Amino acid sequence: MKIKNIRGEVIKTIKGLTLRGADLRGIKLYEADLRGADLFRANLHGANLSEADLQGADLSGANLGETIFEGADLSGADLSGANLQWAGLIDAYLTGANLSRADLSEAEFYRANLSRANLSGANLQNTDLWAADLSRANLSGVDLSNANLPGTNLSATDLSGTGMTPEALEDQGALFDEYTVFDE
Repeated sequence: MKIKNIRGEVIKTIKGLTLRGADLRGIKLYEADLRGADLFRANLHGANLSEADLQGADLSGANLGETIFEGADLSGADLSGANLQWAGLIDAYLTGANLSRADLSEAEFYRANLSRANLSGANLQNTDLWAADLSRANLSGVDLSNANLPGTNLSATDLSGTGMTPEALEDQGALFDEYTVFDE
């Protein structure tokens, strides 16, 4: 597969690629195979990673603001402390991903799969989680101010420290069950 950056230059990608701290702003890596890639603290602001395979990648501390991850597979990826403000994660797979302490404000997670993901301490202010699957996820201490939750699956999810109540979730049309953890 040939992958080109915005200048039309061909970029070779391989599994396990190391690009720690690299400046990759605006790069187009559509359908790229970046499984296990080391992108620790990389700057991918405004990049297009639609349909990319980033399973197990290290994106911790990375600048991913306004990056497009539509349909991307980030299962098991480490995005702890990353900036994902205004990122587009429509139909993305983030099963078991670590998003702890990440800034996810204003991000779009339409129909995204975040089951078993760790979002503890993340900022989800004004985030759109419409019909997202957050079942069995850890959202303890998350700021959900003005988050859009209609159809969001919060079954068996830890919502301790969020201030969310069953009544508030019902008002938003979110789904939860008897295993969803709320503040006492």
